[in-house]
Amino acid sequence: MRLRFAPSPTGALHIGGARTALFNWLLARGAAALGEGEGTLVLRIEDTDRERSTPENVEQILDALRWLELDWDEGPIFQSARAERHREALEDLLRSGHAYRSTATAEDVKAYKQHHGAERGFRGEGRAGNQEEGAVRLRVPEQGATVVHDVIRGDTRFEHVHLDDPVIARSDGSVLYNFAVAIDDLDAGITHVVRGEDHLSNTPKQLLVLEALGAPQPVYAHLPLLHGPDGRKLSKRHGAASVQELREAGFLPEAVRNYLALLGWGADGGEATVISTQELVERFALERVSRNPAQFDEAKLLWLNGIYIRALAPAELARRLEQFTGREGLGEAARISQEKIQTLADFWPLAGFLLDGVGEDHRARAKWLDERGRDTLARTRAALAEAESFDEQGVQRALEDLQERLGGKPREVYQPLRVAIAGTAISPGIFESVALLGREETLRRIDAALQGAPAAS
Repeated sequence: MRLRFAPSPTGALHIGGARTALFNWLLARGAAALGEGEGTLVLRIEDTDRERSTPENVEQILDALRWLELDWDEGPIFQSARAERHREALEDLLRSGHAYRSTATAEDVKAYKQHHGAERGFRGEGRAGNQEEGAVRLRVPEQGATVVHDVIRGDTRFEHVHLDDPVIARSDGSVLYNFAVAIDDLDAGITHVVRGEDHLSNTPKQLLVLEALGAPQPVYAHLPLLHGPDGRKLSKRHGAASVQELREAGFLPEAVRNYLALLGWGADGGEATVISTQELVERFALERVSRNPAQFDEAKLLWLNGIYIRALAPAELARRLEQFTGREGLGEAARISQEKIQTLADFWPLAGFLLDGVGEDHRARAKWLDERGRDTLARTRAALAEAESFDEQGVQRALEDLQERLGGKPREVYQPLRVAIAGTAISPGIFESVALLGREETLRRIDAALQGAPAAS
């Protein structure tokens, strides 16, 4: 089984493209389990859009694939580097009569349609001639149909009478997308083409090229489109639209792989949501991909990412947080934050005060450090100053004893303290946070809060 992922480097790798890459990768890595022998994934960069295809965009795509941990076996192969091979194949079709040159303009096509009917496929001038100038068109057979056999969608029939003779090369000799793709798939020995449903209309044109060359056709599978929760085509209004945005938002690659795999694919034998990558490799099959559009819901991805975060070993979470934030020494802060964060980006707003000093949330101060809150905070300071030990258990005993003596709700003790040490009304567990700051720093921050000024870091 030979598959390919062939992005166009006209921008960042979008979520739909990432799912396509993942499905191809899962098939290639699981080919043996499916009885398809060894699997090979070819990475091809379709960079024929000269204005929008930039080296920066290529690197962006490669970086996104590396972050998702989707490796490839061959490539990257740049379509632009194969121009000579494309011209050779074009000349073969011209010599064999399967293609011809045509100087027909858009106005000529319009006039043809008006005369023959809009449903009639355009047949260009020079169809029987040997002109030396003009664009090159592929000769579509007059009779019959081209049938796309699709693993997901079943058969789709394209009647030849409705198909234009497609332009496959410009007058300057540069070939068009559908011709280049067919030649590249043929030369790479691609056996399975798995791509988005938006490419379905391109497939008959590519099949006609392969047929004209006497080449076998690969197995096709066109994946359903991705929609947002509102049922509309996925876009930025639904949240992150690219892999880069997911990465910057602090999602984990393994959680993203898990979630993308479930978009349009159903795991056989249960409704499990958390599925390891290895299990996906073993279980993924095109036959279980739905024809219906799949919904990308960032809220569900967020929930799933939280599960993956909590499953990490504390040391591994600290490593990833240090990589994400560019800071070092986050081990203990990561440990006490693990149950409260859903993404890596949640960490610093929650626990940054442990390393960078007190924040400044005026609303939190007004709510919790009023006269009553400051009185409670003064009592809290005394209790912590007298605590026998200042580990998490010692801090917990001191604060719980105080809360019991005061007879109020726990938050009436904990929230003024939290605002004093953090500057905000959110933090990791209060016992863990106070213990990690240590007695001296905790009392210093409380004193500053009681004096009405935020503690300097």
